Amino acid sequence: MHARPDDVRHLHTLGPHGTNLEAASHEWLRRRGVTDGSVTLHASIEEALEAVPDDGRHALTACAVYPALHTLVFANLHRLHMIDSFVMPTHNMVLASRGTDTPAVVASHPAPQGLVRPALAPAGVEVLEVLSNSQAAIDCAEGRVDGCITTIVAAERHGLRVIRDFGPVPMVFTVHQVLAVDLSSDPSAIASDAAAPLAGAAR
Repeated sequence: MHARPDDVRHLHTLGPHGTNLEAASHEWLRRRGVTDGSVTLHASIEEALEAVPDDGRHALTACAVYPALHTLVFANLHRLHMIDSFVMPTHNMVLASRGTDTPAVVASHPAPQGLVRPALAPAGVEVLEVLSNSQAAIDCAEGRVDGCITTIVAAERHGLRVIRDFGPVPMVFTVHQVLAVDLSSDPSAIASDAAAPLAGAAR
């Protein structure tokens, strides 16, 4: 089966609601004129990949700065086909809290956690890594942490107070179609399949 971007109608990506990847997925469908599509959200990109059907109508939306994306791609070359990439601004990225101006423990996805210390200098703040910007907002709203790096959409959804607004970030998003491979007739794919478990290390 060959990669065919025009066949894709359903995207799988990182949730919960309010992530930049969710917005990018809807934007990709809009740009391609897909009116009968859908976006399904998952706890991590790795879990999303495992849930994507290999019928050619489903694809994975990822991000150029997603940690371990290189591992995910190269461990799944036999079935994961990058069919598109595009630049789109993220939602405004913000430092938010339930009320304090100086949170001591901040939840952040690994990708934007570099925003924490410049915003809360001098150093000393503890960063708790989570699976997504939206999950950071949820953990903050539920009292697990004092503050979070998240999107303005997630901050508003969960009633958080914005301490600092970093604005939108121009970002490269990637779309990967998942296609079935006949391993019995493709020896090179068998070798690639053996490396697939490496993707789990990124979770």
